[in-house]
Amino acid sequence: MTKRLIVNVFEMNTPGHITHGLWRLPGNQRDRYSSIEYWTELARIAEAGGFDAVFLADVVGAYDVYDDDFAPAVQRGLQIPNNDPMLVIPAMAAVTEHLGFGVTFSTTYEPPFAFARRMSTLDHLTDGRVGWNIVTSYLPNAARNFGLAEQIPHDERYRIAEEYLDVLYKLWEGSWDDDAIEVDREGDRYADPAKVRRIDHEGEFFRVAGPHLSEPSRQRTPVLFQASASKAGTAFAAKHAEVLFTADRPAGALERNIAAIREAAVEAGRRADDTRYLVMATVIVGRTEAEAREKYEHYRAFRDAEGSFVHMSVPFHPLEHDPSITIREALVAEGRHDVIAEGGLPLELTVGAFRAGVDEAWDARFLAVGTPEQVADTIERWLDEDGIDGINLRQYHSYDTIRDFGELVTPELRRRGRMREAYVPGETLRERIFGEGARLPERHPAARYRGGANLREPAAAAAGRGE
Repeated sequence: MTKRLIVNVFEMNTPGHITHGLWRLPGNQRDRYSSIEYWTELARIAEAGGFDAVFLADVVGAYDVYDDDFAPAVQRGLQIPNNDPMLVIPAMAAVTEHLGFGVTFSTTYEPPFAFARRMSTLDHLTDGRVGWNIVTSYLPNAARNFGLAEQIPHDERYRIAEEYLDVLYKLWEGSWDDDAIEVDREGDRYADPAKVRRIDHEGEFFRVAGPHLSEPSRQRTPVLFQASASKAGTAFAAKHAEVLFTADRPAGALERNIAAIREAAVEAGRRADDTRYLVMATVIVGRTEAEAREKYEHYRAFRDAEGSFVHMSVPFHPLEHDPSITIREALVAEGRHDVIAEGGLPLELTVGAFRAGVDEAWDARFLAVGTPEQVADTIERWLDEDGIDGINLRQYHSYDTIRDFGELVTPELRRRGRMREAYVPGETLRERIFGEGARLPERHPAARYRGGANLREPAAAAAGRGE
């Protein structure tokens, strides 16, 4: 079968997401992000354009490494101010019938019980159109916001996440039976208490009694998204994730990353095709090649190069140095011997090479600029040669980026069989992505708790089986 493209709008509840400086573009709507109308209009345009989902990024801290201050981020609206992404999903769901929604939430700082209810509520309100992007948070400021002196070490955050998922699976999959809800008005019986149970989880990080407060939703467990390239993250993804965000960093790593996760998924008892792979992509399209190129250059003229370094939490000022000197020399000039000692930067790389590598939004592997036919040719190469399954579409202009894609690219991709002609009424997000059932397959580790099985098994026993 011809591989079909999964296409999401990449969004964030903030004026400045990942296209630094472009909120200033004439006619851009980014400053309306705190208005409910911004989100309802975006959702209608995305659904009209055949998008699969609006994917919402999030952070729970400010970028304050550059200049040792959050002021550069605040000045640029760079992911601050930043509102809760979960709260705009019901508004978008209310004005659409098919569009899916992915939302980012961290496993590191808030307990799983309350989050389980919020996600179940969203799955109910969207009728099964929601997914969760699992993150462990990476900003130092986020740790301080939740009462910690410093970040929890990377691999420990993943150990927390492992138990976090275990608690959620018990709540979502094991706490209520499918037929627990009766709605018997004459018998004064809404639900059968014999089919609802506590989970009595007692682990290293969490103690949760249960039962889950929400009745089973269509998907029970939302579609599980994740982005990670670390060793701990890869192992976690192979066990849990359904859709992974990946990238070609370093150059040539994309195919290796995909192959490694698929192999690890099989070792974890899943199938190689249980996972899908998305990349962040730039698509700038015009009715003519000249129109597309003009739009590209117009957007690029508004880019904020320094904003990229703020976003990357770079601990020095690359734009203030001769591009021919090394990063080590630049750090010495700024008196940042502490950064040299940490060893996290490529110290012998020139500043010029470092600056060029950061400007990936404009010269990335997954960049398509041209007519609908040219863009479709490029996307087909991504699908067939690069082996990806879909894209998170980077927005340069709200709403021109998604409107252009929907009006110009979607018809061409549909003509080639790369996008569906129409939505399937009533399908869940998981059904749309995988073409199977609304719920996780039996081979996923979450399924082991269905019907209340294995709820009180000690965590050490599961770990001994590699689960």
